[in-house]
Amino acid sequence: MVNYNRLKKENKKINEVSLAELYGWQYDLNRIAVDADRTAELAKYSDTLIEHIDLQFEKATKLNKTDVKFLLFATALQCIRQFIIGTITQRTDDKTAANKTKGHTKEHSDRQHRLYRPSLDEIITNPVPFDAIYGSKDYELGIGGGFTHRAKTIGHDPLLGWLFGTMNIATSTVTVSEGLSSYHVLTGVTANGATRDKISMHADTFKVLDSCKNKLINEGMDGKEIMGVSLMKEAIHLKSDIYSTASLPIPVISSISVKAARTLADYGLDMGNLLKTSEQAGFAVLINSIIGMIHGLYYDESTDGNRNLYAVKTRKILSYSNLIASASNVIAVAVSAVIGSISGNAILVKKSLNYLDLGGFMVTIYRLISDRNFIYEVKKEFLEQQWFDIVLDD
Repeated sequence: MVNYNRLKKENKKINEVSLAELYGWQYDLNRIAVDADRTAELAKYSDTLIEHIDLQFEKATKLNKTDVKFLLFATALQCIRQFIIGTITQRTDDKTAANKTKGHTKEHSDRQHRLYRPSLDEIITNPVPFDAIYGSKDYELGIGGGFTHRAKTIGHDPLLGWLFGTMNIATSTVTVSEGLSSYHVLTGVTANGATRDKISMHADTFKVLDSCKNKLINEGMDGKEIMGVSLMKEAIHLKSDIYSTASLPIPVISSISVKAARTLADYGLDMGNLLKTSEQAGFAVLINSIIGMIHGLYYDESTDGNRNLYAVKTRKILSYSNLIASASNVIAVAVSAVIGSISGNAILVKKSLNYLDLGGFMVTIYRLISDRNFIYEVKKEFLEQQWFDIVLDD
């Protein structure tokens, strides 16, 4: 039998729920209508409101006295960096560069002609064998002097030289890039009776490798000491050559094509300039990081407000300081180079161009792009949030 009382109660409960939902929907529709009317009214003045919000953003991210001090300090550090790196990377002749290099000792050719097996004392007191030019004409090597010599002898390669140069020193040989052919370097006598390293006979490149392997594996501490000293001598020699007049070729390139390495060097792409540019960029980034961290420590939520807005001020400081330093560097180098050119002073022109802060300029471009994008995103978020608050009247 049907329980009418139970059905009545269930029907009443359903009606109550339906009415509550209906009232809720009606409230939501009324609120939507109010918000729509409010949004339509605000739309009439949207340009003025957005302009006002934009002014609020500019005011919140405007540099104050403390920020300006950071800007001047950062700019000063970047300019000092430019001067120091430009000074310490000035090109000098080979002899001056070698004498300035820590660990360099006086050397003279006095080899005992023990093929593949020079003594430890001989390795220490003699020049690196791949610096030898005397006798190269007998084998039509065409290694000459200056950059071409360094491009053709693998011991001068900034990367491959750590292997081939070390092995050449340990075996008193020189290995050239064309065909990986090797030659024994002995002490020769010039026409005026002076002793000098001389490329004297063909050597077997495989025997050069095998001899060094034996020194490391089969000849105990004596062999290891010879290889260790040879490695240190290679490091000292590469370091002394980097900022010499001819510098060193870009790694590996000369082993593939001496002509390509020569062309790159003619356009300023040698190891000295590559290293200098990386140092410029590295120290520029370091200064930016230090300034950014210190400026961040000055953040005070009670006075500076939103953390992202404060970060915009930090970005502005870094971008402006990098831009000012780079602009001043380009102007100073250009003026000095023009003066040198007008006066016919080639040395002044070269010194001026050596101060060109290419690495710092690259960092400046990166900062301008990345900081602009960061500021744009923060500003966009700020505008959206402020507009949302106005529309909803929060």
